[in-house]
Formats: sequence, structure tokens, C-alpha cells
Amino acid sequence: MTVRGVPVARYVIHPALDPRHGPRPYLHPVRTPAGTPVTDVLPADHVWHLGASLAVQDVDGTNLWGGRTYVRDTGYTWRDDHGVIAHTGWRERAADRLAHDLEWRDRAGGPLLREHRRLAAAPAGDDAWWLDLDTTLTSATGRDVHLGSPATNGRPGGAGYGGFFWRAVTDGQPQVFTADAAGEETVNGSTAPWLALTGVAPGGGAYTLVFVGLGPGDRWFVRTAMYPGVCAAYAFDRPAVVAAGRPRHRRHRVLVADGHLDRAAVAAGSTRRRAR
Repeated sequence: MTVRGVPVARYVIHPALDPRHGPRPYLHPVRTPAGTPVTDVLPADHVWHLGASLAVQDVDGTNLWGGRTYVRDTGYTWRDDHGVIAHTGWRERAADRLAHDLEWRDRAGGPLLREHRRLAAAPAGDDAWWLDLDTTLTSATGRDVHLGSPATNGRPGGAGYGGFFWRAVTDGQPQVFTADAAGEETVNGSTAPWLALTGVAPGGGAYTLVFVGLGPGDRWFVRTAMYPGVCAAYAFDRPAVVAAGRPRHRRHRVLVADGHLDRAAVAAGSTRRRAR
């Protein structure tokens, strides 16, 4: 994908991955306008973290996130329960926008969910751009499909991840803040209208990521100490559902900016964007 002719993101459609790593389309590398990379892929600590992607660990019992599955009263366990999120057809392809259809499939290849996804890249001044991801999930089973997380399956500590997840890359620990809170412990699990993460890429290059677009029932899942990651989490503390015959729509947006923006600058910028 490009903004003003400058490549800012690569969208990988058919990754050749071990099934245990949760094969799915993902964005990597994502870069600022100056070329600073702001995503990581296949990191040693969590190999199944794939740049910026959409994934849920428990979709009616199928692991579409990758890695071990959290089992209540047992903990993380390797299980033969990994599915795949597969591209099934293009609707639109252009330098600054993409639209396609996908299936979320169980380990036997049976469809659980069907998705229509649209991605777009747009300038936001000289030093930033907006990534827009619009997604609609529909049950492919004829019945309700439930979305869960390690937290909803019994893991303590706010591990409610699963949804639109961004694995960042930093040299040192990043900073995370909202309009009225800062730090992983206070931001994780919040429902703030926007959330910002600032860091420095390996080799230099300061950047800021501003996330907006929580839907009803969603919460922010954030990690900065163990690894740098932000997720618009669909099942943070209670299961979510894609009801039969009722599409579930979300629109996630990320401002990708060069330099470190402070709280006032982020608040002003995200407000302008929301007002358009």
C-alpha cells in the first residue's frame, strides 16, 4: 500500500506458516512516511504475532490466533485445534486501498465465519498517515458463533486479547497513554476513545501509533513490559458473539506518525479525524 506514492505497508495474503502459528493475512512491514518500521513479525517471544492482523484465539473452540490454547483449570496447552483465516477473493485492488473476502475455518477446513474486509491508506499531513481497516463478520454455520480469549477461558491478569492486534517493534520499552491514563497497568482493559503508543525502532526512528475504533463491548488489550503490542480486543472479559443472521461490523483506524506526539497533539489530531 502507498500514500502519495510512498510505500507504507505490505499486505501478506497467503503466508506460508506452520498451522500452529495461526496462518492469516497480515500487514508487515508497516512504515511511517519517513520509512521507520513500526511492526514486527514472527518474533522469538511469540512467533505467531504477525505484524498487524485480525485474529481470535477461541472461535467456537478453534484457535485462530496461534500458539498454545488456554484451557480452564489447566493453563496453556498445545492442542490440535488450530484453524486458518483464508483469503477467498478480491473485491478491489488499488495502491491505497484493498478489499477482499475471507473465511475463518476450523482445523478440518470447515467455515466458521465469513468476512468482508477493506483496508485503506490516507495521508494525515506530511509526517503521518491513517490506516483504516473495516471488517464485517458473518456466521457461516447458520447459528451463533462465539468469540473467546484466554481471559474468558480463565486466565487471570487481563489477558483478554483477540481482535485487531498490532505487534509493534521498539528498541527499549515503549510508552502508552490515553487522554487520562498512562502505563500498561492502567490502560489495559480500558475503553478510552483513543490510545497512543510511542517508541523508537531498532536502528533509530521515533514514532507514534494512535489507535481508535473500539466497538460496543470491546476493550484495549495492551502490553509494553513483556513485548510491545496493542489490541482492540473483542472478548476482553466476557465472550462475544457473531449472531446468526446478524453481521458484526468493526472499523479500526491507526495513525502512523513520525516522531513522538504528546497527549495534546494526539487528542487534537484524533478529534479532527473523527470529525471528518
